[in-house]
Amino acid sequence: MTDPATASSADGVVTGAVDAAPARPGASVGDLVGGTRRLDGQVRIVGSGLLGTSIGLRLREHGVDVILDDASPAARSLAVDYGAGRVPADGDAPVLVVVAVPPDVTAEIVHRELDAFPEALVTDVASVKVAPLDELRARGADVSRYIGSHPMAGRERGGAISARADLFIGRPWVIAGHDDITYRRAAAVEDLALDLGATPIEMTPEEHDAGVALVSHVPQVVASLMATRLREATDASLGLAGGGVRDVTRIAASDPALWVQILGANASRVVGVLRELRGDLDGVIDALAEPTAPGARRTVAEAIGSGNVGVARLPGKHGRSTPFSSVIVMVDDTPGQLARLLTEIGEIGVNLEDLRLEHSPGAQVGLAEVAIVPEQEERLVTELEGRGWTVAGAFA
Repeated sequence: MTDPATASSADGVVTGAVDAAPARPGASVGDLVGGTRRLDGQVRIVGSGLLGTSIGLRLREHGVDVILDDASPAARSLAVDYGAGRVPADGDAPVLVVVAVPPDVTAEIVHRELDAFPEALVTDVASVKVAPLDELRARGADVSRYIGSHPMAGRERGGAISARADLFIGRPWVIAGHDDITYRRAAAVEDLALDLGATPIEMTPEEHDAGVALVSHVPQVVASLMATRLREATDASLGLAGGGVRDVTRIAASDPALWVQILGANASRVVGVLRELRGDLDGVIDALAEPTAPGARRTVAEAIGSGNVGVARLPGKHGRSTPFSSVIVMVDDTPGQLARLLTEIGEIGVNLEDLRLEHSPGAQVGLAEVAIVPEQEERLVTELEGRGWTVAGAFA
């Protein structure tokens, strides 16, 4: 019988970041990458999926003695082969245990690790924080040595094979403090986040779960439902697909079994956001059912306009909600062309804030949409056209 206390693979699919303050003044990614290691002592990671293996890879780069454990010997061996750590041994005495397993067994495994290593601080990286803490308290666990955390980082695919040592660089890492643990006792989790290149964010478990319901969990539902509409679409219709539908459905290829757990563990908060969304959707449906009726056009316009206001609040580069201009450049689908474009943008002296690529169906060209600060738009367009590039559009 599989021992759930070493179940494998935590959820690592994330679609957004939670807006909150850094856990400690001055604690940011800028003072970590390539800097001095903060963690001192062994770190035990339970679960060798995407997150657990990625944590191990980064810590090993810092010279940390990482112990890997997993319900699946094969999964653990794969993570060890990738260099994320070593197998457990007699005499292991971790100062920090990171539980990186599915949400439905998180509390059980945390409880076991607290009992097995009475001197260690234990954290988990599950995508919900209220339920594990409540269950641990109900079990009578020593939560004075437990603090939940959640790196807002992930990939569409899981497992050790998808792990990256740089997965957490620049990403928020929520530390969900509670009344039963002191800041001093929980400091190792902040050190962990900093050593991984993440930015520690302090929130309560309740604030965290409300935040991820809005920016991660409901977007997954919306993406999956929109992608469902594509199942019976004609090939001709799908041939028209561009950036819009691809952006909306990017995360739709997620693991159904994992998301049943995530959504179930945060159900009440997810339901609240979905009901608000349903109300807005019903209003648009009613307006479009009779588009010439009085007020119908206003309803649709306000729905789109409200979305403009909301998306403008999303933090961009360095966490700032700075509006950028987009310049769309045609790029031949041949080796070296994209690299040449990026090199020449650098030669022009314009800083590239973001980049998105889109291929034109049936054509040997692609479209590179580069985001820049608005005051550099006119100069970049002029310079690129002078160098022979075709600028398909520019807009703020």
